[in-house]
Amino acid sequence: MRESKYTIFSKIKNSDEYFLINILTGNADILDASHADKYTQLASGIEGSNDEFKSELIEKKYFISEIEEQRLYKSKYLDFVDSRDDDEVQLFFVPNYSCNFNCSYCYQDEYNNSPKAVDAVVIDAFFDYIKSEFSNRRKYITIFGGEPLLDSPIQKTAISFLISKANDNNLEVCFVTNGFSLVNYIDILKQAKIREIQVTLDGTADVHDKRRFLKGGNPTFEKIVEGIDACLANNIHVNLRMVIDKENVAELNHLSKFAIDKGWSKSDFFKTQVGRNYELHHCQESNDRLFDRLSLFEEIYKLTKENPHIFEFYKPAYSISKFLFENGELPEPLFDSCPACKTEWAFDYNGNIFSCTATVGKLEEKLGTFYPERTLNKSMVEDWESRDVLSIDECKNCEVQLACGGGCGSVAKNRTGKICSTDCRPIKGLLEIGMSAYFIQNS
Repeated sequence: MRESKYTIFSKIKNSDEYFLINILTGNADILDASHADKYTQLASGIEGSNDEFKSELIEKKYFISEIEEQRLYKSKYLDFVDSRDDDEVQLFFVPNYSCNFNCSYCYQDEYNNSPKAVDAVVIDAFFDYIKSEFSNRRKYITIFGGEPLLDSPIQKTAISFLISKANDNNLEVCFVTNGFSLVNYIDILKQAKIREIQVTLDGTADVHDKRRFLKGGNPTFEKIVEGIDACLANNIHVNLRMVIDKENVAELNHLSKFAIDKGWSKSDFFKTQVGRNYELHHCQESNDRLFDRLSLFEEIYKLTKENPHIFEFYKPAYSISKFLFENGELPEPLFDSCPACKTEWAFDYNGNIFSCTATVGKLEEKLGTFYPERTLNKSMVEDWESRDVLSIDECKNCEVQLACGGGCGSVAKNRTGKICSTDCRPIKGLLEIGMSAYFIQNS
């Protein structure tokens, strides 16, 4: 027996206690300092006198034979692949790359795509393509951009047609929008089977309007708030996203209060997420304002300790900590966190096919076309399909691989030139914070 390769052991932040987590075997425990010391000795090969504690560690498979662990790993991997093959597919469609905003951190600002309006024949071709190519998969559509809900007659006609086609195919639809024209689209959206509308606010009015403003500089906060109110009043699900960097992180407190006072956080049709402002495809002019993943959540941890009402608005995942707290068990092992060409594909109004939202619009990343003819670079698709922790050399001996899943394939490719390379997540640090936030502060 030896320590499992997949056991994560560390000290809980701001606590004298430690955690043991093994996603492969599905076990998680909190240890006091004394038992943590005994665990460290056993993991180092020093036999102690506490046979009962060692037996418990073996029973929970924190200590396991190499052969048994390999068998379990293989079994779990096959289960993961089978489950992923049965998963719902998210199909992104971009009706335009143009936008009425001039956000300070836009990652699409260097894309070179034609400004033409989407043609009905392209929309027809898109639905014909997904009907034939994804006929045996559960699926839904997410309308992306650019800004898909531009307030123009041509755009409203296109969106209405998209919704009509989705209804004909009994498909749910999501929208990713800046929210500025939501009020003007409510009657159109009510015709769809809406799963959710994702809208972004980067804080309360003063801060948001300095980051997410119209071309020309005019503010957007109040119009977006009106749109969110209209959606909730019509029982349309809203997923409010806040993009955070060092310039606006403190606004998480103020936006939380604003949403709570508005009554949004009490609605069954409202949820939230936090996005980190980061460099996806090119360097930002003010990259000194960016957090890395761990430092962002360290800051959020401090904010939630000082302002516990934030938890009513937003509950950080802290890797798998929130899942463990809310479900009383660990999630299944994550052998792959990159959905590209597996459970996610992206298509645009030019008839192009891409692997995911991170690559859509980058013509050098194009995989093929669905219009005017059907083409597909199978070699490129296979590269994306092959990416998981078994195909990434750096992942193979990493203790946190089954919580990380190798990260984002697009970010990894930007960094190294290879899809099968790492976008490492600071799993242990996130767990140190999360176990404190959910299991120590809440105890």
